[in-house]
Amino acid sequence: MKIKQEMLDALNEQFAKERNSAYLYEAMASDSIFKNRKGIGAWFTRQAQEELIHAEKIYGFILERGGKPVFSQLDKPQASWDSLREVFEATLEHERFISDSIITLVKKAKELDDTPTELFLSWFVTEQVEEESSVEEILVKLDQIGDDNRGIYMLDKELGAQNNTTEGE
Repeated sequence: MKIKQEMLDALNEQFAKERNSAYLYEAMASDSIFKNRKGIGAWFTRQAQEELIHAEKIYGFILERGGKPVFSQLDKPQASWDSLREVFEATLEHERFISDSIITLVKKAKELDDTPTELFLSWFVTEQVEEESSVEEILVKLDQIGDDNRGIYMLDKELGAQNNTTEGE
C-alpha cells in the first residue's frame, strides 16, 4: 500500500523536525558540558540520540510505504542558555512543539483514511507524553532547588546517572 503524497510530505517534514531536535539537544549538551554540568550534558546527549532514533523510525516507515525520505538542511540551534531553568524551559517548549506536530500528523492520517500511518504514529504520541513529563519533573526539581549550588550539583549527578541506566533502551 503506497503512501499518499500529502502524507509523505508531512512525514518528511516530521523527519526533518526529529533530526533538528537531535541537533538542538546536542547544542544543549555542548553548552551544559562547557559549563561543567557533565551529567546534564549526558542527559541531553541521550535525548539527542533518542531523537535520531525517532527520525530513523520515520525514515524506515516512509521506505516501507514506498516513499522516499527527503533530507533537508538542519537549522542552526541556539548555542547557549543563561540558566538551567532557561535550557529546560526551552526543552519543554520544544517537546510541546513536537507533540503538536505529531498530533497534526495523526489528524492528517485520519483525514486521508491512512490507517497504517495512524497506527504507526501512536507510538510517537505515547513517547511525547513521556518526554514532556520527564522535562516537567526536572523543572519541578529546579523549583525546589532554587539557586542552591549543592542542589544543582545533585541534579547534575542524578541526570548523569539516569543517562547511564537508560543506555540501550
